Amino acid sequence: MVGTDLSEELAHDEKYQELHRQHQEHERLLHQFAEKGHLTEEEDFQEKRLKKEKLALKDQMEAILRRYRETATA
Repeated sequence: MVGTDLSEELAHDEKYQELHRQHQEHERLLHQFAEKGHLTEEEDFQEKRLKKEKLALKDQMEAILRRYRETATA
């Protein structure tokens, strides 16, 4: 499987697309917190939760990528 084939596979993978959408939304929300400068205790908690969730989303996306790569080389 060539890089473009992988891109095509991912474009049609609903789970990957949903994870990517959620990851982008977390990125957007974290950017808003970063722009604020000073965060309340609740916002600080939310920011930390979002960072952990974003990392978990990234891990799940990487697992899907790894499966596609393993399938391509098998």
